[in-house]
Amino acid sequence: MNALSPLGMVSETPSENQTPSIGTEIEVQKDYFVERDGVKFAGTHLLIDLWGASNLGDPDLIDQALRTAAEDAGATILHSHFHHFSPNGGVSGVVVLAESHISIHTWPERDFAAIDIFMCGACDPHLSLPVLKAAFTPTRVDLGEQRRGLIG
Repeated sequence: MNALSPLGMVSETPSENQTPSIGTEIEVQKDYFVERDGVKFAGTHLLIDLWGASNLGDPDLIDQALRTAAEDAGATILHSHFHHFSPNGGVSGVVVLAESHISIHTWPERDFAAIDIFMCGACDPHLSLPVLKAAFTPTRVDLGEQRRGLIG
């Protein structure tokens, strides 16, 4: 038995929307890979470092900011979870998306946050940046980008 099953986190059997009913045709799977500049890949992964940032110890504000950032990027939110540490008040958390995730780890004592955004399909993670800048008002933003799952 899967260790997560008692917690209600993993199903022993797939839900009805995951398997075709008997006597129905199997639908063609949608390809969530994207193609840009002649390159096909799974999705865009942004690594964002916010320096001189504020509001880094408020889990509710962080949850709302990351949810809004996901929506602005065109993503589908599945759920979120955040943990508030003490004594320094840092927050770690994730918004799980149908298209992947947005995660954050904050160090309020250093006015620093590390944010990770990975999105596939038609989502544009760059559209999340204005929301993050408005919520955390950093003095400096370091941005890295990686195309994940490159095909040939």
